[in-house]
Amino acid sequence: MARVPVFYSFHFDNDVMRVQQIRQMGMIDGDEPVSPNDWETVKRRGSAAVERWIDDNMKYKRCVVVLIGTETHARPWIQHEIRKAWADNRGLLGIHIHHLNCPRQGTCSKGTNPFDQFTFRDGNNIVRPPVYDPPAYGTYNHVKDHLAAWVDDAIARRR
Repeated sequence: MARVPVFYSFHFDNDVMRVQQIRQMGMIDGDEPVSPNDWETVKRRGSAAVERWIDDNMKYKRCVVVLIGTETHARPWIQHEIRKAWADNRGLLGIHIHHLNCPRQGTCSKGTNPFDQFTFRDGNNIVRPPVYDPPAYGTYNHVKDHLAAWVDDAIARRR
């Protein structure tokens, strides 16, 4: 399977350590992580600056992977990224990451599917982006074994 560029959408404060595990798998080309200081600097500049940052970082990405933690569904910028991914005809998928172990916090509660807040249309049809819920045991290896195929499938669904 081809390594394709993706944009990871996630709740930074709660899930950055889990997300780093997925980025480091090397299965796909993910966006470079933003440091907490850089993210705070962008946020301080206001909503327009955050939207520009998202637009710039989503450019040339073929798929948006929403990494779903406990509070992901309630984050306004994640909702914006989901809307933008769909409007821009990018592949879109979700992966529950509650079983990945964070060195600081351990595992977390399963989050609500953020896609449930949206109606996705493909022509006259209502469709749902795929959401994967890896098993509690062997979570890391399950994601590593399937991530590239999940991304390829999400991109193919949007063609």
